[in-house]
Amino acid sequence: MQNILLPVFYLPPISWFSVFLDAENEVLFEQFESFPKQTYRSRTNIFGANGKLTLIIPISHNGNREFKDTEISYREDWRSLHWKSIKTAYQGSPYFEFYEDKLKKIYELEEKYLLNFNLKVIEILQNILKTEKAHSLNVEYIKNPEQINFREKFSAKSSSEFEMGEYYQTFSDKFGFLKDLTILDLICNKGPESLTYLKNIKQS
Repeated sequence: MQNILLPVFYLPPISWFSVFLDAENEVLFEQFESFPKQTYRSRTNIFGANGKLTLIIPISHNGNREFKDTEISYREDWRSLHWKSIKTAYQGSPYFEFYEDKLKKIYELEEKYLLNFNLKVIEILQNILKTEKAHSLNVEYIKNPEQINFREKFSAKSSSEFEMGEYYQTFSDKFGFLKDLTILDLICNKGPESLTYLKNIKQS
């Protein structure tokens, strides 16, 4: 077993789930880091009709810097917008209708804090994937943790460092294969084969 320190993401990318669900990894989630902007903590990438589409959760800037105290803003109805975008993107995929009711529950959540929202989303996704993975939350911020540190490993701004095979995506005929999108993309297109796919991902 190896100890892993993972950031807590919104609809995490496929690569994040490959690390999280690896049987060799004992997972500790980071909750005390300063909230970094423009990361997967508050955004996710889906495959829309016009290519890659980024969905962003708006943050309420209340002066709190720690991730665990970062509040979601509900001034605009972003949940309806995200759900509509996901439905438009994936309703033509092979497995969307099988998981639609469970996925919709994500957008019925109304958590005050982003951390709590993301944790509940991960719980729903684990339920869809029919997997249970234990995890715990850290108790303080440590700059150089003893665990293998994945806090900066998944970049929303640059291409993925992970090697993964291509699979059919709804709009891949038009745009080609888009690598390492949200786990939703894999679930909607591969369904029950998603776990097998995740096990074959390699970190380059």
